[in-house]
Amino acid sequence: MSEFMVEDSKIILAGPLDLKHVKTREKGKTTLSYVEGWHVIAEANRIFGYDSWTRETVSMIETSRDLVLIKGYNGKPDYEQWRVSYVSMVRVVVCGVTREGTGFGSGMGKPNAIGDAIEGAVKEAETDAMKRAFMTFGNPFGLALYDKTQANVIDPNAPPKRLSAAQAKRDGLNNKIKELLNGAVDLESVSDIWAMIEDDYMPILPLSWADSMKDLYEDKREELKDKQS
Repeated sequence: MSEFMVEDSKIILAGPLDLKHVKTREKGKTTLSYVEGWHVIAEANRIFGYDSWTRETVSMIETSRDLVLIKGYNGKPDYEQWRVSYVSMVRVVVCGVTREGTGFGSGMGKPNAIGDAIEGAVKEAETDAMKRAFMTFGNPFGLALYDKTQANVIDPNAPPKRLSAAQAKRDGLNNKIKELLNGAVDLESVSDIWAMIEDDYMPILPLSWADSMKDLYEDKREELKDKQS
């Protein structure tokens, strides 16, 4: 991987995780967030290049195998089912950097289809381990989901959040907008500047500031009108 690609990858890995790639499932009374295995592989190919990383299954250990009796529901008879589980360790190497992850998988199958149960458990354990190994590289691989606040999970299509008055004051947005408007030299330029302010600033400013910002704009327009008359 070239030096340019390495630096570009660092920027991407430090970036946020798009909400559209996050899936959820229920476990008891808890909602779990995760990214799918195919997405992790696709991201590895996109960020590092398909020929710049490798994956190796280091171990695959069966932890349970039981033929259990399942109670039928809605009047249906009881039936037997295989319940199998595996624990796997996967090693990922990206441009010389090695990471390992451990994953768990479970599978179910009919009494005459133990192979289906094993296959499902093995695939799930291997995928889970791979995801945990890649997670250590950054947010696009699911690291952002380990933060309870999920601050680095974003929805690009969501409207921007409005700042509180204290935040806007701290950031000096009032003075920034004044400086922009004061830079206008004629009516055309002040209209262009105001259009930019409406796009970039107004959606995030406190609603209580809206009227005062518009007053600043109107005052500047009147000032420029007087100069041109």
